[in-house]
Amino acid sequence: MNDTDVSNTVLERLSGEWDNLTPEAQKAARYVLENPNSVGVSTVREIAEFAEVKPNTFVRMARQVGFEGYEDFREPFKEAIREGHVGFPDRARWLQEVRQSGGLGGLYADMVGAAIRNIEETFAGVSEDALREAAEAIWNSRTVYTLGVGVNNSNARNFTYLASTGMTQFNAIPRPGSTAVDDLAWADSRDVLIAITCKPYRTEVVEAVQIAKEQGMTVVGISDSLASPIIRGADHGFVVAADTPQFFPSSVSTIALLETLLSFVIAVATPEIVERVEKFHARRHQLGIYKDEAT
Repeated sequence: MNDTDVSNTVLERLSGEWDNLTPEAQKAARYVLENPNSVGVSTVREIAEFAEVKPNTFVRMARQVGFEGYEDFREPFKEAIREGHVGFPDRARWLQEVRQSGGLGGLYADMVGAAIRNIEETFAGVSEDALREAAEAIWNSRTVYTLGVGVNNSNARNFTYLASTGMTQFNAIPRPGSTAVDDLAWADSRDVLIAITCKPYRTEVVEAVQIAKEQGMTVVGISDSLASPIIRGADHGFVVAADTPQFFPSSVSTIALLETLLSFVIAVATPEIVERVEKFHARRHQLGIYKDEAT
């Protein structure tokens, strides 16, 4: 859903009421949070069938987040559809040509199309203010712990590596031979946890977020749905689109979001951050880590 008002009001209100919903209403809410585009085009009976709940469940859920009923709840989603989305005819034409080229052209077109859509959908739902607030929390913290396991382990470590070229308070966890909850043992309200996981959600990441909240840490959650347990437990939550024709979830939008978040951290930092980065890279040149292009 590309409509900012819908993303920032209806969906966030629904996510905020999650703990107060009945288990059946949570099933309905999860379907809406993960499939917002379906709301504007589905009757209450249709969407209830999709979510495998009774129609009255959607009516009660809508009333609980401040609407008179499902039709009132549905209206912002219908408005977003009426407003339409930005079209890219040249890109669409190119993808069609690739798909018709034979061989692996169809797979190539599917992968490229998914990557582009993921980037667009992710940043359509992320505001400048949200990034700035998260960046300020990160910059003003004592220590930043970046947590990703499985496919997101490399994403978390890459973010930490880049940040460490100008800042010293970043740590990728879990550390070798450790667990995430052990690494957070002495963290408190002065610290930030950046946690990353997409469906199926990794237990150790969810548990680490719970521990972080108990210890008063600020949590930045990056996941693929507003229904994700780490988004619901985050002070700053960012939803990334991760659809892909392949088996594993795509990391394209996660990497793009992390790079953007880091650029915001540098933007809100004090001026000496630029000197630190320059000094870091100058020293690498002096040590011969970079190949001299003149040789």
